[in-house]
Amino acid sequence: MVTSMVESENSFDSKKGLQTGTTTIALTCTDGVIVAADKRASMGYFIASKDVSKVHQIDDRLLMTIAGSVGDAQTLVRLMQAELRLYKLKHGKNAAPRAAATLLSNVLYQYKFFPYMVQLLVCGMEEKGEIYSLDPLGGMTEEKFASTGSGSPMAYGLLEEAYVREGTIKDNLRVAARSIKVAMARDCATGEGVDVYTITKSGVRRYDKDEIAKLLEDKEKKE
Repeated sequence: MVTSMVESENSFDSKKGLQTGTTTIALTCTDGVIVAADKRASMGYFIASKDVSKVHQIDDRLLMTIAGSVGDAQTLVRLMQAELRLYKLKHGKNAAPRAAATLLSNVLYQYKFFPYMVQLLVCGMEEKGEIYSLDPLGGMTEEKFASTGSGSPMAYGLLEEAYVREGTIKDNLRVAARSIKVAMARDCATGEGVDVYTITKSGVRRYDKDEIAKLLEDKEKKE
């Protein structure tokens, strides 16, 4: 995990405007990657939005999660989407997850003296699921599972115990959804619901509200 920035809602200058307190997580599985996040954005102690997307598709089998300054993060999402489209036009194929993460790392490093106030995950599928964690200065590490944002300490508490390291997407879907719910229960900057996505060789899938509710409901009944 990249540790040069431990993000919290109040760690940013209020002049930066809209922030995401945020909890995002990503888990590698034997058949792909699971990505999940909450939906709240805030300005200081004010909840500015209850339906913010913190998981963005940047290529056919690549997702990027955002935590930090919304403006900075959205700028980087647009940049990555454009760069990866250009890569596909030039080379006739999609960029590998590591290549995409390295490109983003280089962009962040170029601005290290006036950094983008973000903490990002780049998640993708090639021969196997891959997750890369990036800090504001461009530091990049590959992870089996990772969490970012102010609620990440709570999410990690569950993930360390419940994540099935050699499991399938089916084995870990409830773990992913529950890790966001646990963060929502204790981190005031995380909330408003859960988004869940999967990446497999066939592409990206976003789970609907009913499917996510069922994941959480089934787990609670077992407990």
